[in-house]
Amino acid sequence: MKVILQQDVKGKGKKGQMVEVAEGYARNFLLPKNLAVPATAGNVAIMKKQEKAKQAQIAQEIEEAKAAAKKLEGCVVTIEARAGENGKLFGSITSKEISEALEAQHGIVIEKNRIVQNDPIKAYGRFELKAKLGHEVTGTINVIVTEAK
Repeated sequence: MKVILQQDVKGKGKKGQMVEVAEGYARNFLLPKNLAVPATAGNVAIMKKQEKAKQAQIAQEIEEAKAAAKKLEGCVVTIEARAGENGKLFGSITSKEISEALEAQHGIVIEKNRIVQNDPIKAYGRFELKAKLGHEVTGTINVIVTEAK
């Protein structure tokens, strides 16, 4: 029996897939628990429409990510920090501080967990960080750490 999965079913498939299962399995387990619906012509048409809408949403998200990457190209984020005599910062510059400064200075909202810091920033200077914007689109954030006055 062909069914369209409404949720991920372990060993059978992912949500939205049309799969062939035993008739008893479908009738006694999948259908009563609303894990699947029969693959009728109407349900197949609905599935195709939902797939098309999902593809359109993904395309829109990719465009938004590319637009955000383009905005980041010319941006330089300046962060002031205090340091000791040898130029070593008290603490380090976190991705949260970078995210907040980016929003305050340029109006670009990037969540802190999307900013990739291989090493913590613990000194004055200029740094280049990557931002994962989604769907394999990355941008570069230029950060300048200066002395607080």
